[in-house]
Amino acid sequence: MTLSTQIIWLFILALPVACIAWTVTHEEIFAEPRDYCKRQSLAAKALLRRKFFYLFTCEYCFSFYVTALMLIITRYHLLFTDWRGYLVSGFSLIWIANIYMNLLLFIRTDIKNEGVATKIKETELKK
Repeated sequence: MTLSTQIIWLFILALPVACIAWTVTHEEIFAEPRDYCKRQSLAAKALLRRKFFYLFTCEYCFSFYVTALMLIITRYHLLFTDWRGYLVSGFSLIWIANIYMNLLLFIRTDIKNEGVATKIKETELKK
């Protein structure tokens, strides 16, 4: 693969990594399992058990595992054709996916703030 193709793959593969990590750690469809994992990550006696359950509540942590799965499925590598390429691509995918998730959080927060501001203005106009 040429370098430009590898870069395009990087930005495209980061999308499903971000989507899966965000959905599992934030969206309502996984609320019950996530709440269970959060309780376990706070209350479990064994350190390993707490850390295991924590990874399902943190999008950054979970993106490492999603990235590993994506690398196994796609065999994508960046810059090098050996194990170093997988290492570079893994950290690069995690970084780009987390940029995507931060952008999503920023956009959702901005939309929510605009909605609240609109409701406040509507309430003030009614008075």
